[in-house]
Amino acid sequence: MQLKEKGVDDFDLFHKNYLVHNDKLWDRYRNGYVKVDELRWKRMWLTLLDFKIANEPLAREMGQRFLDLLPGRKTLFPFTIELLEYLTDKGYQLHLITNGFESTQHSKLKNSGIDKYFQQVITSEGSNSLKPHKEIFEFAFQKTGAAAAQSIMIGDTLEVDILGAMNAGIDSVHVNHLNAETGIVNGKKPTYTVFSLEELIDVF
Repeated sequence: MQLKEKGVDDFDLFHKNYLVHNDKLWDRYRNGYVKVDELRWKRMWLTLLDFKIANEPLAREMGQRFLDLLPGRKTLFPFTIELLEYLTDKGYQLHLITNGFESTQHSKLKNSGIDKYFQQVITSEGSNSLKPHKEIFEFAFQKTGAAAAQSIMIGDTLEVDILGAMNAGIDSVHVNHLNAETGIVNGKKPTYTVFSLEELIDVF
């Protein structure tokens, strides 16, 4: 599919607008205002509307194609493999808690070569809850047998990962990739803040 053929001449602008709509819809999804199927296509629909393209079938097609392509992405943050190896060698049990879709998460992990490091993958669909709500963490504790007092959440999004850890009563590490000025959410700071994955070695 060529966006230019559909009337989109500036892909960078399209992508920029898409990110805005995607973030807003994810926020509404986390708060229960939209359902997952609506999220999947409406982020494309709203972006197309910015270019005066009111084509719902096209938006649905683009949404599905995006989901089909997403598991094939293999880009990782620098030091990802080294960190996972380090934590595994230290004896930590690693689990993943994600708001991502059940249908894509396992494929993404496998295609990027890091699935072997995680003992359990907890998704929003599988747990019927979402970060930052504590219920997804409680589901994770039950499924993994982990204890809150012995658990720590590593995440890069304050309002989702870190707030979720706070709601669940566990320690947290904010990986501040973007070097955001504030590391405070709901008036509280994460237990730890690092600015790269390499710095996590000092925490663990």
